[in-house]
Amino acid sequence: MSEVILDTITGKSTATTITIGSTPVVSSSANSMTIRGEGTAQTSIQQGLAKAWFNVNQTGTQAFRDNFNFSSLTDVVLGGTKLTFTNPFSGEGYAAGNMAKPVDGGGFAILRMSEPVSTTEFQFLGEDASDTNTDCHTATGMMTGDLA
Repeated sequence: MSEVILDTITGKSTATTITIGSTPVVSSSANSMTIRGEGTAQTSIQQGLAKAWFNVNQTGTQAFRDNFNFSSLTDVVLGGTKLTFTNPFSGEGYAAGNMAKPVDGGGFAILRMSEPVSTTEFQFLGEDASDTNTDCHTATGMMTGDLA
């Protein structure tokens, strides 16, 4: 059970800061909210969150193991997958990081982001150490940036 103990609650119609003790921990302004990070650093809550992520099995009938902010998955070629965002990005400047595990469980696999970059879908291609297209047992990734 959680308990909140307060000395005083004061309402403001334009509250912009949450303070615990004498330390402001959350501040907000139009379309921006920051939270106190390490030391005195402030971290943007909107910019610091993953806006989409996926865990895909490319073998057999490709399928999501789990995902966030993707509405569909399409098998496009050997090793190639197209994922459609539920909520698109506002521009092509979002960042993506991903990893892959080859079908045989050993060796090496890499996911390459397909060109051109799109705000509505994310495409990747699984390749082995010899740059040969390959379906991956596990393909994972996440994206950060601004949603539309």
